[in-house]
Amino acid sequence: QVQLVESGGGVVQAGGSLRLSCAASGQSFSAYDMGWFRQAPGKEREFVAAINWNGGYIKYVDSVKGRFTISRDNAKNTVYLRMNSLKPEDTAVYYCAARKTEWVLRTSSYDYWGQGTQVTVSS
Repeated sequence: QVQLVESGGGVVQAGGSLRLSCAASGQSFSAYDMGWFRQAPGKEREFVAAINWNGGYIKYVDSVKGRFTISRDNAKNTVYLRMNSLKPEDTAVYYCAARKTEWVLRTSSYDYWGQGTQVTVSS
């Protein structure tokens, strides 16, 4: 069992930056691959970024490549999402998620979820 708590959301102007954090507690953090997902009003939740247990493999959705950076600090049981050059279309509730690590880094079927943090980008 893993408990996840996101923080760092807020309101920012287009072109600005935010860093989201997700603190994990419970079982060994380094046994889990971590992901960030988002859900905009009226839309389905979508994959944003994922990182494997040791940071050696990373994936991004095409719309955030070059602007967002996912990272993790296993000593602090925390995963981060640095978001630069934010656009109004990035407005959403951002969720942190975890799944037991395996040989492939997945973009779906995560087992544990945080409560979400709101990111609003004004134009």
